[in-house]
Order: sequence, then structure tokens, then C-alpha cells
Amino acid sequence: MSDDALARWCKVREQVDWLSSTSVSPAPVCPVVDGLAVWFDGPVRLRDPDRADRLLAAMTLSRAAASQGEPLTPTLLAGWQKLVLGVNEVCLCQSDAFAKGGRERYGLTPHTWQDFAACLHQSADPSVPLSARSARAYLDIAFFHPYPDGNARLALLVLAHVLETEGVRLDEVGPLQTTRYADDPDGALDMAALVTVLIRATHRRATAR
Repeated sequence: MSDDALARWCKVREQVDWLSSTSVSPAPVCPVVDGLAVWFDGPVRLRDPDRADRLLAAMTLSRAAASQGEPLTPTLLAGWQKLVLGVNEVCLCQSDAFAKGGRERYGLTPHTWQDFAACLHQSADPSVPLSARSARAYLDIAFFHPYPDGNARLALLVLAHVLETEGVRLDEVGPLQTTRYADDPDGALDMAALVTVLIRATHRRATAR
């Protein structure tokens, strides 16, 4: 059986110096274009129009939650995931999950979902730079793999929600769409650095008008 990617991620998550991630201005960043909406309405729609519509609906719901200052919780995510998948009910995985063609296993323990909720709560920790918090939350979704399907889509919504709570929107999200690995602490920090780059680039393009 393949190694437990979730267990590896939980160790890496504690090893990474998230505070070392470069901070960005907390000022709101209003993009020239709405990168998340453009991604859903462009590349995603070309592949699957219905999926694009569902993601745009989930994006609207997630932004409403951010505007109300709602913290990330499993219950909140379940509401988004129902829209993402177009179903009436969703349930957290009840057994080990697999991804990457079965090469990556996410082991389930009696405390997995309690740990997941605690990790989601940390996405609002103001002592951690915004870019690091959003990247870490994205990776939490990727490696806790809470649902049988749609976790990559949910991870992008979660990253955007963490930024949105601070008034930050990106004008492009395509660079975030790369494969991530649970046992890669350098890759985790690289993702936080990438979010910083995207925030700064969005701000630069917005203020250059």
C-alpha cells in the first residue's frame, strides 16, 4: 500500500516556517479583471460549461461568506462543495482516499476531521502572513482530501476565500494550477511565495491604469 500522504503533510505543515513567508500590504487589492471568475468562465467553461456554472455559483457563495467574515469550517465548505459537485448532500470521506492515479493515499484516523477543522481555523491567524495562510489552506484541502471528488476545485475556492477576507482578489489564478506534493516543504513555501507574487502583480497592474 502507498505511503500516507496526509500523515506526511501534517508533519511537513508543522516543519514549515510559515512566518518566514514575505508579507504583503494588508490594503485591499482590486484587480483590473477578476482572475478567479475569468478562470472559471474561460478554461473551465471550454472543458465543461456546467462545471463552470457550478463553480461560479460556489464562488459567489464563498465571497458572500468572506464579506460576512465567516471563518472556514467543515460546515461552510460543505455548502460550497454541494454547488461545486451539483449535488444535494456531501459527506466527508469515511475511509482512506487516493489520488494521482492511486499513488497518493490519504489515511483516515479517528481524529482526522477534528484535525482538519483545527487547520481550517488557523487560516484566520493574523500572525501568519496572508499569502502563507492562503497557500497553507489550499494545501490543507489538497492533502486532507475531505471529499471523494472535487477537492482541487474546492482548494482554489478556499485560497480565494482567505484572500477575500482581507479584501484581496487576484487578476490571474492559472499559475496556481500545478501539482503539489505532501512531502515537499520547499514546495509549500514556494506556493506561499507564488501567492505573494500574484498579489503584488495584481496590485501593480491595477494601479498602472
